[in-house]
Amino acid sequence: MEEKLAYDTVSAAVNDLIRRGYSCDFNINPDQDVLVCSQNSKSLSPEEFKIDEVYRFEGETDPGDEMIVYAISSESQDMKGVLVNGYGIYADGATSKVVKYLDTQTQHDTK
Repeated sequence: MEEKLAYDTVSAAVNDLIRRGYSCDFNINPDQDVLVCSQNSKSLSPEEFKIDEVYRFEGETDPGDEMIVYAISSESQDMKGVLVNGYGIYADGATSKVVKYLDTQTQHDTK
């Protein structure tokens, strides 16, 4: 996993990732500890996907604007998609296995 390109906005990152084939819009389902693709309702556990790219966006005036964009793929499910999530003090529930996996992979990426 590596940060490959530079984007000025979250929407620019998401639009380019979609253009490059990351077509699933992933959401975290913390109750089941999976990512769910909104287009086809398929779910992925942390063991079934990898994070290909990560893009962080910091709010210039509001910490609530801090976002992270993940480009995610799963060879076993033949899926590629995007997950947009807050980070810092506004991040989604840190008790989720999926969020912990994302955090671990992201921290590994920045060291």
